[in-house]
Amino acid sequence: MALQTLDSLPDLNGRRVIVRSDLNVPLADGVITDDGRIRASLPTYQRLLDAGAALVIIAHLGRPKGAVVPELSLRPAAERLAELLGRPVAFAVDTVGADAQAKVAALAPGQVLVLENLRFNAAETSKDADERLAFARELAAFGDAYVSDGFGVVHRKQASVYELATLLPHAAGLLIESELAALGRLLDSPERPYTVVLGGSKVSDKIAVIDNLLPKVDHILIGGGMVYTFLAARGDAIGASLVEADQIDRARDYLDEAERLGVHVHLPVDIVVADKFAADAAHAVTPVDAIEASPLGKTALGLDVGPETATEYAEVVKASKTVFWNGPLGVFEFEPFAGGTRTVAQALADSDGYTVIGGGDSAAAARAFGFSDTDFGHISTGGGASLELLEGKTLPGLEVLGWQAA
Repeated sequence: MALQTLDSLPDLNGRRVIVRSDLNVPLADGVITDDGRIRASLPTYQRLLDAGAALVIIAHLGRPKGAVVPELSLRPAAERLAELLGRPVAFAVDTVGADAQAKVAALAPGQVLVLENLRFNAAETSKDADERLAFARELAAFGDAYVSDGFGVVHRKQASVYELATLLPHAAGLLIESELAALGRLLDSPERPYTVVLGGSKVSDKIAVIDNLLPKVDHILIGGGMVYTFLAARGDAIGASLVEADQIDRARDYLDEAERLGVHVHLPVDIVVADKFAADAAHAVTPVDAIEASPLGKTALGLDVGPETATEYAEVVKASKTVFWNGPLGVFEFEPFAGGTRTVAQALADSDGYTVIGGGDSAAAARAFGFSDTDFGHISTGGGASLELLEGKTLPGLEVLGWQAA
């Protein structure tokens, strides 16, 4: 069965459509610091509004674990959405309670309502399928059709992602369609050279994607906290840097397998080390084979790839026809340790190839450095979902819409 799209839905004029979005935006003191996910949802909302529908938007924010956490309210997202849509957006202070019921009942065609954080209700993420289904039935009473457009959650079997889709006429939104088209280019005969840039803190988070992509790529550039496990696997002394001891053998196996396949795995030649994990830490650049010979000795904490490494990685990126990047190369939130991530982001922006940023912290870093989404081929709205898609996994929230992994 093919993916159900908006064109497969019945006439929506005068109908209420429940849209499962991803409004899981970063907040600082109640202020949205990156509204990329909200912006990415706009084409679907506008398409449905143009069709004469009323919208009931449901989403989550953070991990409140079934408790009402005021700091994780979706109200700031609803207010920002109103600004971007240029029309009023109502907000319900609960998900399926009295306020939501009253505001849904009063909703007219062309109007928009955002319900409070789904995860304030424990049934949304329950491991009990019956609990999820019961919650989904309460949500289903609010609409005549269901549109799934939160790509960032399609790898989760949750009430609003999976069970709700089984209860109403359903379809994927334009955001999910665009995500599948963009990420599909990485799986379906990508142009070569094909380079994958992997960062972030843990090798264990990237095991499956490395397994799936290693036979398909030409270059893998490794940075972030995960690089120290690879350096340890190679026999380098890494001071006090982050390491997953239980993944060292796995990292060594990857290096051996890459050599057998002719895949060039790039590890840093220099590292920015610090005396503590802080923006004001004393720091220095050291060759990768001399981390413990630096003035910081065995207390040296690697927090970024060095400038020589960043330049080398940028050259590989610029020479590639396809690039996928997931995970910062250093602690980009601290300016002294942002150089590697910024340099690679600039290389992706300058590239003539097809470049994809795999969501999450990588997307946040690119935007924090002042890059526009249009500087890249595609910025995914779902870090975990994009990785699992590239791992070849079946994603429940897509499977229920008719999509199947190749």
